[in-house]
Amino acid sequence: MDKEKKLKQTQEEEEEMEFKDCENHSQQAQQQEEEKEKIEIGDEIIRSKIGIMRALAERDDPSVKEVDDFMIRRFLRARDLDIEKANTMLLKYLSWRRTFLPKGFVSESEISNQLADNKLCMQGVDKQGRPIVVAFGGRHKPTKGNLEEVKRFVVYGLEKICARMPRGQEKFVAIGDLEGWGYSNSDIRAYIASLSILQDCYPERLAKLFIVHVPYIFMTAWKVVYPFIDSRTKKKIIFVENKKLKSTLLNDIDESQLPDIYGGKLPLVPIENC
Repeated sequence: MDKEKKLKQTQEEEEEMEFKDCENHSQQAQQQEEEKEKIEIGDEIIRSKIGIMRALAERDDPSVKEVDDFMIRRFLRARDLDIEKANTMLLKYLSWRRTFLPKGFVSESEISNQLADNKLCMQGVDKQGRPIVVAFGGRHKPTKGNLEEVKRFVVYGLEKICARMPRGQEKFVAIGDLEGWGYSNSDIRAYIASLSILQDCYPERLAKLFIVHVPYIFMTAWKVVYPFIDSRTKKKIIFVENKKLKSTLLNDIDESQLPDIYGGKLPLVPIENC
């Protein structure tokens, strides 16, 4: 029994060190990414690349004329300003959108199982004016609905968030709350599909993702999902220790805008009511 206790304690200590390493690395990477983007915004080279990419994309898909420069810039950033790669990504997205959203939107009747659990909420803005979204991993039930419905739910949520983006903003801040998360909530296929949609179809929309109330057992699922996260997204993920939860969030979010469940002032609102 003593050996089992020592082994368990050693595993927990290793996981805690891994957790802290993730937290420290992601915070440093996030700061570097934000500094880089500040430089890019007014860069003449960016504007030139936007023009070149637009002309290139319009030859293959006339609907690109309806795409604004901000979207093209997001796709360029997602591919480190490589015009050819960004153009391929944009054309693939436009084709996907025509197929996946033939009506231009996801109706709530298509995702009733997902909405019933109130696992995605929205409220407030961070100190830079970016909207705040909270997703509750412990409320996800893989046995309800199917993978296709989860994909539609993710797109529904992202479309809602983007539609309510304050003027002058392109990104949102997310809090992934894993309180109560257990193996019965684990859904690797859904996590990977959600990542693919976020990264490939809504690039550079996510500003930061705070992962809070993380149980040690989640790290097992995290190790499986991690290889599917692209390098730019990895830099935006911050694991938050429970004892530093409020103070960490208050670095980015004013108390008047912080959700009340984290010690702030605003009650969360289900995504469908936003």
